[in-house]
Amino acid sequence: MLLTVSGPPGSGKSTNAELLAERFDLEHISGGDIFRELADERGYTPVEFNELAEEEDQIDRDLDRRLRTIAASQDHVLLESRLAGWLAAEHADLRFWLDAPLDVRAERIADREEKSVTEARAVTKRREQSEAKRYADLYDIDIHDLSIYDAAINTARWGEAVVPDMLTAAVERYDPDQDEGKYPVEGVRYEF
Repeated sequence: MLLTVSGPPGSGKSTNAELLAERFDLEHISGGDIFRELADERGYTPVEFNELAEEEDQIDRDLDRRLRTIAASQDHVLLESRLAGWLAAEHADLRFWLDAPLDVRAERIADREEKSVTEARAVTKRREQSEAKRYADLYDIDIHDLSIYDAAINTARWGEAVVPDMLTAAVERYDPDQDEGKYPVEGVRYEF
């Protein structure tokens, strides 16, 4: 089984991906962890490295190539990243998108990173705009196009206690024999 969990910063993507991977005994591979490792290797904070990625597109390409290769070559994995659904594409059994309103996500980020909500909101908004532009420029991906996902969940509506159960139920009830077809991932330039 190959699952993907995607979503913007503060959406609950990492928390829910970790729980889902644990429930189904899947290896959890986080694009954010790989990104932070790459940043650390080069002596940058994740925010600095994200800004550097605006100028050096090879940073995104290196990360995304790793995730795409994993999706194409491994089973029994849960990939978690902003682009996991797009990168895993036809290899994924199920693709999930988690989200929440920006104000809710900013509060979550401020809490975990011990910064003001105003600062978290501004940094998050800028980061999302930067990433959306890079994804479009590099791969022709419109990050706002959720049509490829099997389920999109507003985590602010149900919260931490319910969303993992919703995802678990979707996976448990998935029957490949009854599957009439997932949305294709088309028009993406996988040029790493």
